[in-house]
Amino acid sequence: MPALLSPDAPPRASSQQHFELRRFDAPVGAEVIGLDIAKPIDDAAFARLHRAHLDHHVLVFRDQRITPAQHIAFSRRFGPLDIHVLHQFHLGDHPEILIVSNIKKDNGEPLGLGDAGAYWHSDISYKPEPSLGSLLHAQELPGEGGDTLFADQHLAWEALAPALQQRVLGLKAEHSYLAKYEALRAKNPWRPALSQAQIDKVAPAVHPVVRTHPETGRKALFVSEHFTTRILGLPQDEGDALLAELCANSVKSEFVYRHRWAPHDLVFWDNRSLMHLAAGTPDALRRKLYRTTVRGDAPF
Repeated sequence: MPALLSPDAPPRASSQQHFELRRFDAPVGAEVIGLDIAKPIDDAAFARLHRAHLDHHVLVFRDQRITPAQHIAFSRRFGPLDIHVLHQFHLGDHPEILIVSNIKKDNGEPLGLGDAGAYWHSDISYKPEPSLGSLLHAQELPGEGGDTLFADQHLAWEALAPALQQRVLGLKAEHSYLAKYEALRAKNPWRPALSQAQIDKVAPAVHPVVRTHPETGRKALFVSEHFTTRILGLPQDEGDALLAELCANSVKSEFVYRHRWAPHDLVFWDNRSLMHLAAGTPDALRRKLYRTTVRGDAPF
């Protein structure tokens, strides 16, 4: 059972929502009990959520029966939202929402991005201003599979040998959305070919290998097997070996929380602190989730 972090807030005006935060028995993560995102959230309660997000990196809001508009409105309280480059998988009149799904439409076309999260990554790391955080809301869940894993990159950094820490401090790496795109398309026919206009929107970006969290000041590794293509200033073979070593060290089991989805879960994670991975869903089972992505700032 999760450990209780703090009791309900003291009694206040009846219009205020009261909720509990319960830490998971895991390296990261806490669940929010008793909060309804569809109802107003006052500034004090929101500040408490914000602090919990910084402290635990993953917040799980249980049984959120919200509309797409309510999902977007709650997400926007944390900052402006990114619009994903794959416009093919936007939700109708809500382009802020990316459909993550393996379901096919009646005409055989994919409803959403079916292989999202196939490699460890931090969302939108390929842009000059990567994501602050992502909010994923369960719409339809499979009877088995479909878990999401989160790895704490602060812990990964702190666990590196001092000599390796000194070696990578100050290094920069290139991140590209196209790094594995064609390889994924070859395996997954639901991935669309990108237009030139889409390619132009995802030019590679360069970021520190070790970033500093802008709100907490903690250092974290900021490379991934999905989007990081090379480490600048190093010969390709040396950079590839270093990148492989960092990626292997960053996802050790002692840094990982495995989320097993429950109906109507809304999961909000900090892309500045974590990487994540989709564990996979059997092809015959349906899975659909809606994702918003909060824009962050340039890593330093």
